[in-house]
Amino acid sequence: MRLVILGGAGAGKGTQAQRLSSYLNVPSISTGDILRGAIASGTQLGIQAQAYVEKGLRQ
Repeated sequence: MRLVILGGAGAGKGTQAQRLSSYLNVPSISTGDILRGAIASGTQLGIQAQAYVEKGLRQ
């Protein structure tokens, strides 16, 4: 099963994804968590993402 949850910041996407993941016993992947981790680790991807995050831009 593949399910994509879309919505604005603070809409509850992560909360609903966690609930569905637990209920359906399937993994949940959060691109936001991946990017925040990359930024915190200072990886090449994180450095690129940081510029967008600081400006509030989306691509």
